[in-house]
Amino acid sequence: MQKHLRLNEYKVLLFRISLAYLFYFIARVLFYFFNADLLRVESISDFLSLSYYGLTFDTTAILYVNLLFIVFSILPLWKNANQGYQKFLFYVYFSTNLLAYATNFVDFIYYKFTFARTTIVALNVLEHETNKTTLLLNFLVEYWYVFVLFFLFSLLWIFLYKKVVVEDFKPTKHVAYFGFSSVGFIFIVLLVIAGIRGGDFKKSTRPINLLDASRNVKNIVHSDIVLNTPFAIIRTLFTNSFLKVNYDDVTAEVIEQQVQPVKFYSNNPKTKPNVVVLIVESFGREYIGAFNKKANIPNYKSHAPFLDSLAQHSMIYTNAYANGRQSIHGMSSVLSGIPSFKDAFTSSPYPKQKIESLVSTLKGEGYNTSFFHGAANGSMGFLGFSKILGIDDYYGRTEFNDDSQFDGFWGIWDEPFLQYMKKTLDKKKTPFFATAFTVSSHEPYVIPQKYKNRFKEGKVAIHKNAEYTDFAIKRFFDEAKKEPWFDNTIFVMVADHCNQIYYDEYQKPINRFAVPILIYQPNSKYVGVDDDFAQQIDIFPTILDMIGYDKPFRSWGRSLLDKKSSQPFFINSTGNIYQFARGNYICTFDGKLALGFYDKNDKALKNNLIKNRNAEMNDIELNCKAFIQDYMERVVDKRLDK
Repeated sequence: MQKHLRLNEYKVLLFRISLAYLFYFIARVLFYFFNADLLRVESISDFLSLSYYGLTFDTTAILYVNLLFIVFSILPLWKNANQGYQKFLFYVYFSTNLLAYATNFVDFIYYKFTFARTTIVALNVLEHETNKTTLLLNFLVEYWYVFVLFFLFSLLWIFLYKKVVVEDFKPTKHVAYFGFSSVGFIFIVLLVIAGIRGGDFKKSTRPINLLDASRNVKNIVHSDIVLNTPFAIIRTLFTNSFLKVNYDDVTAEVIEQQVQPVKFYSNNPKTKPNVVVLIVESFGREYIGAFNKKANIPNYKSHAPFLDSLAQHSMIYTNAYANGRQSIHGMSSVLSGIPSFKDAFTSSPYPKQKIESLVSTLKGEGYNTSFFHGAANGSMGFLGFSKILGIDDYYGRTEFNDDSQFDGFWGIWDEPFLQYMKKTLDKKKTPFFATAFTVSSHEPYVIPQKYKNRFKEGKVAIHKNAEYTDFAIKRFFDEAKKEPWFDNTIFVMVADHCNQIYYDEYQKPINRFAVPILIYQPNSKYVGVDDDFAQQIDIFPTILDMIGYDKPFRSWGRSLLDKKSSQPFFINSTGNIYQFARGNYICTFDGKLALGFYDKNDKALKNNLIKNRNAEMNDIELNCKAFIQDYMERVVDKRLDK
């Protein structure tokens, strides 16, 4: 009779699901091991506490991944216990579990570049890449030890699975078997539903999502330890993060006062200089000495001698931050002043609309506009977005037309491609606006063979690539100086996001977004160092201020040259949590309410001051809400043209 109750089958099912919990815990330990310098937990007990909170997220992921396996295990099919059916369950179990489990191993490495658990958006980034196979093979070769670890733990998982088997049994009391199976089925299904939702059935409580990982952590980055990658992918699989919000205390008047979404400047006479914007791949502020003179970093070494020298004749912003975490976020932030928070704006349902940007405003002033990117045409979606912005000419690997200069992974080496850009600009009628998005300062960190003895390995792999890209920019300037258009050109240099980190100062959560912003114009009055908050979306209004653009325009950023009409600030997102800084404080905000306030110099977010809220903190939270509400409304309602 006991076998007709199927107790043995249920015990084995519980064991098999428990194995998933064990291996998710192992993956969490390995994730921390590979990223300890970024995650920094003070003690084993703290790590175990974070792992405990992670059980809820593990449960959701494990139950989602094992839905088919669980259903097939508990259906009363009369033959559930025989060897053939159990072999079928074995393949169902491991085909789903190992695929999901592998994504955790990807983040052992990928987390170092994105500072967030991988979500479904990562597939959007790869969508336009033509060299996916090459990139995958390079990952397997470069990080072979991760693949070996995955293989070994998969074998261990299979070995443990086979140690406990279902006893072969054919039911004879069909009514009893079916009755008990039905009760068991309903009970287990209810448990699964509760587990997937995060532990309850309340209608008023939504299923847990990525934001909930921050509820029980003191340090915001520890939410990535609480999470697991399968959960992050599953929860973003069919979601659209671009949804309108309506805060009770945010009105049209508040948006106008706090955000000032329409800007107008009259600080400079109207001129028409050329404008060249260099968006430099992965070139964090950490690598440039001129931006670190006040950072007091022991034994600091710069990896950008040319940019250090150029900074002496430029306006540089030493407290500037990216508005996104990935390359795909950079183009929209810099050229159109549209940040990306949880997901890339360009991967959302809403980029195909009329957008006021540097491109549209300068085209309205008679500028020719062009975009240069040495990768395969269409990579990162840049070609498509350039057409939406109205860029006249796109120059990619196809137009360069010489694959002898291809790096084998991402695109044309920076030095020859920037020379190609310079020669192309020589033929342009002025005024022109040109943007280059470089590629060489990127994993797998290779440089041209002819420079292998010139640019040596640094403390981290990207250091030699940073030096190579700095050299490529120098060569571009050296040649451009010989042309008549050079002296009447504004040059802007900014990074798309940060990358490998060496110094502790840049391990701090806020400084993981720290990028350089440099503006150079020959014989300009704008030379100096500005330590106020700055961000990528400020570049659009700053350029229009410099050239004396005489019309109102839509911009969430502010002119970095204007100290009167708006207060310096920055906003970005970890993928789960907004970070908003203004005045004396940094605010972390989960989309509904503030989680913390920190002194503006507390870039490590160590000392949460929320228990001592004051009027300025309240105003900063209101500003953050107003920004998000106006952002979502304009994006969703397609009002980015005004």
